[in-house]
Amino acid sequence: MGHMVRVKGGEVWAEDSGAGASGPAVVLLHSGVGDSRLWDPVLPGLAAHRVIRYDARGFGRSPAPTDSYAQADDLRSVLDHFALPRVVLVGTSMGARTAVDLTLSDPDRVAALGLLVPGVNGYDGLESQEVSDEIARLATARDMDGLVAFALRTWGAAGPDPDTEAETRLRAAIPAWFTTYGKEAEGAPAFGRLGELALPCTLLLGERDQPEVIRCNEAMAARIPGCRLVRHPDCDHFPTLRAPRDVARLVRDLCERVPAG
Repeated sequence: MGHMVRVKGGEVWAEDSGAGASGPAVVLLHSGVGDSRLWDPVLPGLAAHRVIRYDARGFGRSPAPTDSYAQADDLRSVLDHFALPRVVLVGTSMGARTAVDLTLSDPDRVAALGLLVPGVNGYDGLESQEVSDEIARLATARDMDGLVAFALRTWGAAGPDPDTEAETRLRAAIPAWFTTYGKEAEGAPAFGRLGELALPCTLLLGERDQPEVIRCNEAMAARIPGCRLVRHPDCDHFPTLRAPRDVARLVRDLCERVPAG
């Protein structure tokens, strides 16, 4: 069962699966094109592990922010709430960006890092101006159907037709793009510091993702020492929906690479 967790100036909804295998717990961080329910298809493959997931502010069951906040600070508060001194962090897109930020600021708290179609602060060229302009135009027109259709064309190229699950997740997530705008503090540049990541790390790149994201992910994997790059031919920006068994296997493999002790 999930419950609300206090964070600075607010709260987030979080869920703890309870006791699992020995070793660090796994903490799952969702992307900006969904909430923590994006992990539903992956959870059966992680049944042997203790798994914590939560909704970022404004997403899913978490209230919208009322003041400035930082994603990495909220993650730290969640870890503290569950008394987790050291975890395996697995994030997708926005969640991966948060995972990198926390790992760079608190390296002792992260035993291994899984990055699925990640974003990262400080990388020029990740955001397409054309995409940003079209989102702004559709938002100004209050065209939710148009926003969903555009987002699916942009980030959901590998999906079926109709892409019911991705559409459902998007419709739930899009309002958070606006309730969090101007309140989420931008993290410090991290791309130039990726060489400091001294831990087991796997990065999944979706071959059917946006070209800008693919280029960013290739550059990230090249900078992270010893990073395992997985190029998935059937993934776009929704890897947990497109290839949940492969994602679960990636997480299990990452847990097995955590040094004992």
